Amino acid sequence: MEFNLADLFECVADHVPDREALVCGPRRSTYRELDAAATRVAHGFASLGIGPGDHVGLVLRDGVDHVEAMLACYKLRAVPVNVNYRYVADELAYLVRDASLVALVAPRSRADVTAGLGVATLIEVDDCGTSLTPGAHAYEDLRTTGSERRDFEARSGDDHYVLYTGGTTGLPKGVVWRQEDIFFAALGGGNPGGPPIEAPEAIGPGVLANPAGRVAAFLGPDDASPPLVALALGPLVHASGQWSALGTLLSGGTVVLFSEPHVDAGAVLDLVARERIVALNLVGDAIARPLVDALEARPGGWDTSSLLLLGSGGSILSGDVKDRLLAALPSVIALIDGIGSSESPAQAVAVTRRGGSPTTSLRFSAKPTTMVVDESLRPVPAGSGIVGRLATTGRVPLGYLSDPERSARTFVEIDGARWSLPGDMATMDPDGTVHLLGRGSFCINTGGEKVYPEEVEAVMKAHPLVADAVVVGIPDERWGERVAAVVQTAAGTLTLDELQAHCREHLAGYKTPRVLHVVDRIERLPTGKADYRWAQAVTTAGLSPR
Repeated sequence: MEFNLADLFECVADHVPDREALVCGPRRSTYRELDAAATRVAHGFASLGIGPGDHVGLVLRDGVDHVEAMLACYKLRAVPVNVNYRYVADELAYLVRDASLVALVAPRSRADVTAGLGVATLIEVDDCGTSLTPGAHAYEDLRTTGSERRDFEARSGDDHYVLYTGGTTGLPKGVVWRQEDIFFAALGGGNPGGPPIEAPEAIGPGVLANPAGRVAAFLGPDDASPPLVALALGPLVHASGQWSALGTLLSGGTVVLFSEPHVDAGAVLDLVARERIVALNLVGDAIARPLVDALEARPGGWDTSSLLLLGSGGSILSGDVKDRLLAALPSVIALIDGIGSSESPAQAVAVTRRGGSPTTSLRFSAKPTTMVVDESLRPVPAGSGIVGRLATTGRVPLGYLSDPERSARTFVEIDGARWSLPGDMATMDPDGTVHLLGRGSFCINTGGEKVYPEEVEAVMKAHPLVADAVVVGIPDERWGERVAAVVQTAAGTLTLDELQAHCREHLAGYKTPRVLHVVDRIERLPTGKADYRWAQAVTTAGLSPR
């Protein structure tokens, strides 16, 4: 057995078969049940001609079927491809072509879109009670009639894992990993929250000989102390949700899925209390602020005593929000905020505990495999204040699917080692502290000076009247671009003068917003990340700026 995702999952299922693996609404599955269902689905896929190396698009919301279908693909050595369930026909058609999808698993309610895409095999999940699309196959038939025998061909750690990402400023792109590399780089190495299990000091010498032994060493007997129970509020079609779910399953924990179409703070806290959630993964302020608002509005309204860990990634988590979360959730022992991407999952982290250093935004401790490089790909001197790109080495992707030119720009060789440079701009202090500025692709150029939206957004969100904010550049005849702020207020009226006065206390004058648009609600992508295209449209829609 190699470090292959299907092999590893089957090892866990064999070791703790009666432990609860998956919870989604009223549906609950043990590891034995989830493994059996995924095996039946895998045989069903095989009966339709799906095999090793084939790309299968999953156009599914979070649910048991989604997890089963993912695992079924891995069992077959096929490659599940995440497809945003909000995509319209043109977006789906692009991804079908770009990912070379041979099959789609999709809800029957989306048949008006999926039926005309020309995919060889369409598998429909019944979510609306209507009749099957002509030529399509029923997922439930495959799930109930397939064999439960694990008579699949030998798998490899070199089998591919593909995650589609991006689309904020351009078309989505598929990041291709070896399964062994993604297991250690993003899925916790079988031990989420602790050292990856490839670290020899983490395991006794008797289990170092094989992957199965390494995984089993962390599971404990089925009747041992309660396992990790994790809830991720990022969906499975995005990195944060998918990595949380797979990492939890490969460590023998329980995955709880949030199946509602929109994240409601009260519903989340109900789920935390009911399922005794231990680890809750957020997506920055977009989810954390409504959550802490609800907790403060109803002190003691929910039993959150099971919560020990909070995690966040993919979007800014402001320092004041961290403080409020820790105050409202007294059982939480640590809040872990990370810099990462589909191309470099964990470049730097910030761990916040009660009574520790003052909480901050966009300040992280670099991992040993991370550095900041200049335009010539040389390390930026720590403490120099020079802005460069974050670079990560070690276990990194093979490249982008069907895009050798972009792969060559992002995955580069430095001093004989391979590095990933997804585009985050930063400076580094002498002690290794990374000051994140934001993605270079969103950088605003005003009079020759560079302004990174995330840096300005983090400062703006510290203003008591700002509930949420997005910063974009708008055309300016003199300066090339001006900094424009789109703001959702918490209460009261916010003026441009007030916002500028606040920003000038923390930022250089050229970074201060020159335009303010107040909106009822900031629109964000399903990941919780800022929707810069939407914000750009707001600033150019003829609305009266302040």
